[in-house]
Amino acid sequence: MTEIEIQGCIYVEDRALSTDEVSKKFIEFVETNGWMFGGGFRTVVDGEYISE
Repeated sequence: MTEIEIQGCIYVEDRALSTDEVSKKFIEFVETNGWMFGGGFRTVVDGEYISE
């Protein structure tokens, strides 16, 4: 098994999309490929982490 660490941000122009909606789409993509994801998601607004 190969483990790949991802560090970055997903920029979403549609502000109506929540972190939950974007993370669900990301997990669906990962699972569609037969992969697994371990980690978390945080919302960032103007460079600051937002607690949800």
